[in-house]
Amino acid sequence: MVLLAFVAMSVATVLALRSFTLDRLDQQVREGLSFAVGRDAFDGHGGEGPGGGEPPPGMDAGTPAPRIGTLMAVIGDDGTVRSSGYTRADGTVVSLTADQIALLRSSVPTDRAPTTVDFGGELGAFRVAAAEDDGALIVAGNSEADVTATTTALTIILLAVSAVTLLIAVIGLSFFVRRSLRPLDRVADVAQRVSTLSLSAGDVEIPDRVATADTDRATEVGRVGSSLNDLLGHVQSSLAARHHSEEQLRRFIADASHELRTPLASIRGYAQLSLGEAGPMTPTQARSFDRIESEAQRMASLVDDLLLLARLDAGQSLRREEVELTLLAVDAVSDAQAADATHEWRLDVSDDLISVTGDDNRLRQVVANLLRNASTHTPAGTTVTLSLAREGNDAILRVSDTGPGIDPAVVGRLFERFARGDDSRNRDAGSTGLGLSIAQAITEAHGGTISVDSAPGRTVFEVRLPAERA
Repeated sequence: MVLLAFVAMSVATVLALRSFTLDRLDQQVREGLSFAVGRDAFDGHGGEGPGGGEPPPGMDAGTPAPRIGTLMAVIGDDGTVRSSGYTRADGTVVSLTADQIALLRSSVPTDRAPTTVDFGGELGAFRVAAAEDDGALIVAGNSEADVTATTTALTIILLAVSAVTLLIAVIGLSFFVRRSLRPLDRVADVAQRVSTLSLSAGDVEIPDRVATADTDRATEVGRVGSSLNDLLGHVQSSLAARHHSEEQLRRFIADASHELRTPLASIRGYAQLSLGEAGPMTPTQARSFDRIESEAQRMASLVDDLLLLARLDAGQSLRREEVELTLLAVDAVSDAQAADATHEWRLDVSDDLISVTGDDNRLRQVVANLLRNASTHTPAGTTVTLSLAREGNDAILRVSDTGPGIDPAVVGRLFERFARGDDSRNRDAGSTGLGLSIAQAITEAHGGTISVDSAPGRTVFEVRLPAERA
């Protein structure tokens, strides 16, 4: 904006000065023409005739020398040049050539209005006016060299001054703006550090706050800093309340699950005891005791799953030992084949043994949950493949099936607790909806990730774990 202002100012100044100097020059041209018309054309205007050296006839030697840069010519009505000449910078007067006379006759009107004629070469541009007097054409003019020199010099001066002023303005404004924005930079630094914090889970502490010097509500930046501090305080309070609620819920689930294990075991024991006796029992009683035992077993499994999730959420440490994933995969497929012969089970592993560091029992639970998930939610005859491979520093375990796939609306929440995918997959047996969330919790506790990719006819669960070096 400063540069544009300088350009506009400079252009306006140069144009105004050129217009003013041209007006002055035109005034001088008209005065010179009036003077020439009122007296003999070369009275006071020395000239060098074609023969050179002597002034033309009629020249009064006592008159003052003509002004440098002036031009004068007298042309008869028959086209003959009575006298002509222009004054050089050294004061000598040189006659005009025939071409220059012809240019004057064709270009200059006789209404005394000044016009520009460019002779080129040594003469350059002239402001020239002409008038008729006693059958003769009298022409007077002044060179535009002074006007051009003045405007050129002013242009150079304005460019130099504008450049220096612009440089000073840029440096000054940069310093001023940077200094003014330093508090905002500090506020932005606080916001940037807070944005890198993990606020999704756990006991979250936000220690960063905007300094007191940058929270003056009398300034715009101060209001931003103060508002950011208030926002961070509200966020930390909300996160603390959320963590407290989660801790209470986690303790409740863990305590309740632990306390429920004993009465559930008692219920199962009494049901088995009643069924094991040889005493008379009606079919309804027998069926009732059988269902009591079955549901008690299902509740015990659910309680165990909830207790495991609560312990994993609380950060329970897992065993850290070498686990052979290849042997684990072989055992898992064998167990699945024995438990469900209605599906086709396949194993795809490399010849090399792949090992990870972790808890063998928990990793077996991950694989078992994925295979059981495929068995439960796909129809009989579905092919389920467990594959194991190494990719870089990771061990990749995939469970794929050829079932109907998972509803895209369910995929995003598939690993949530008590999530069900029954809308798109067949359901032949009961499911707690905790198997995949347990698999995810155990995988993440081992520093790995679990994901799913599903389409009709192909569903793949992928578990990626840090592998030990071969």
